Amino acid sequence: MKFFLTGLMALILASCAGYQLGGAKPPSLAAVKSISVPMFKNGTLHPRAEALATSAVADALVQDGTYKLGAAGNADAILEGKLQRIEFSTLRSSRVDSLLAEELTNKVWIEWLLRDGRDSTKILASGSSQGQSSFFVDSNLQTARQNALPDAFERAGQNLVSKLSSGY
Repeated sequence: MKFFLTGLMALILASCAGYQLGGAKPPSLAAVKSISVPMFKNGTLHPRAEALATSAVADALVQDGTYKLGAAGNADAILEGKLQRIEFSTLRSSRVDSLLAEELTNKVWIEWLLRDGRDSTKILASGSSQGQSSFFVDSNLQTARQNALPDAFERAGQNLVSKLSSGY
């Protein structure tokens, strides 16, 4: 009975032998502890979209917890971003009138670059992140589009932070 209990305890303890506490950062970002997120640039015609994208990425960084948000002067890395495109397309149209959209989808693209905080010429990582959301057409199409943008930027921000924190 004693050998059985010893063997059982060894099996239980060995089952979590590969687990590590902490994140699994990409090797190129192992030294980065804090990231500064200045206001992104807006390459689209949507007003205030850069503020929505910047705050969505900052929120995603805080929620992920792998990196801390830092001030521009003392952060280990600086995340620069630019909104490339925002597209709206019809997801579902009316049965009566095929040109009348009932549900739309919006897609946003963010190009980003992670620079070293001490040497701005050194690029640690770069890429593109996409997010999308769908929404129903309201009586005011412009307001419906504007209200759906934060959700798409939130998804793009989560995609971006996932690439920074786990490499994919």
